[in-house]
Amino acid sequence: MGTTKIAISIDKQLVQKLDRMVRNHIFPNRSKAIQQAVEEKIIRIDKNRLARECAKLDPTFEKHLADEGLSQDLEKWPEY
Repeated sequence: MGTTKIAISIDKQLVQKLDRMVRNHIFPNRSKAIQQAVEEKIIRIDKNRLARECAKLDPTFEKHLADEGLSQDLEKWPEY
């Protein structure tokens, strides 16, 4: 996957903390640190979105659908 260069503005204190992490070899450089932070944030947002959508489901209705599908499958293969 290719990369794209972008310019961002970051609070001075945050940059100082970031530079300290680079000096302590937590990250190889600023770019990798910011890239990883953005990636982790996007993953977290996606997981939260999935959790919110799952919370909207009605467990009773979903169980009924699953049982209905299972019954139909069993009718197709009576040996089970």
